[in-house]
Amino acid sequence: MFWKRLISGIILLAIAIFTMAMGGIPLIGVLLFISLVAYRELTKVMQCSGGEKNFNALEVVGLCGVAVYDVTCFLGVQYDWDKTALLAVIMMVIMAMLFVYVLTYPKFQAQQVAAATFAFLYAPVMLSATYLTREMPQGIYLVWLILISAWGCDTCAYVVGMLMGKKKIFPKLSPKKSLEGCIGGVLGAMLIGGLYGHFFVNATFPDRTVTWAIAVICGVGAVMSMVGDLAASAIKRNSGIKDYGTLIPGHGGIMDRFDSMIVTAPMVYFLAVFLLR
Repeated sequence: MFWKRLISGIILLAIAIFTMAMGGIPLIGVLLFISLVAYRELTKVMQCSGGEKNFNALEVVGLCGVAVYDVTCFLGVQYDWDKTALLAVIMMVIMAMLFVYVLTYPKFQAQQVAAATFAFLYAPVMLSATYLTREMPQGIYLVWLILISAWGCDTCAYVVGMLMGKKKIFPKLSPKKSLEGCIGGVLGAMLIGGLYGHFFVNATFPDRTVTWAIAVICGVGAVMSMVGDLAASAIKRNSGIKDYGTLIPGHGGIMDRFDSMIVTAPMVYFLAVFLLR
């Protein structure tokens, strides 16, 4: 299991590095695939899917919505569209969900419609901030803050937790997480982010120093990465499952591996817009 998990992790990291470095079609293509799989995993876990092999009308609307949203995201960057185009897609998907609910009544319960809508907003929409970050000015440098915040925090939290973790902070939700580990994860992400900002990002901002801004972005992003991890765990516990899927050997499903990144991406994007523009 260890070697399977390690090899899968190395492959995922290689794909992430390649697509983030390339940006454009490679990045949005991978994000689209991840979003579609994540949406399907969430609808199955939250019991609003058509089953293991079938798709119901809510899922079809959601999956089509994911595709339209990511394509709009890509075209919006290429042709400098106003960001309201993305909001318009979100509104249309929600309205389409309501149409399905009304036209097929009483096939679906209100909770299923709410869950299908949440699944669309949760993974696909939030994860698209990775692409928006990459396509910002200096985005080739800023997009790595998402990985530093999410996976850097996770690694630092694990090491600190193993070495000195004593106080359990979420015993019912995540028994292995400690307060010391959480603090170590945030501080570790801030340190890595600060060093990265000093040695690599500062040169792209000739009129000012951004080291502290980068450290703050990574620190806040790290906090949100833990929230994303715990939120995904809470959904699994509510549903009585261990993993979201089996797509990634040794890791589980897309949601099991990208749960922290999903929440971190929009936070890094918005902070970068406010602090670095």
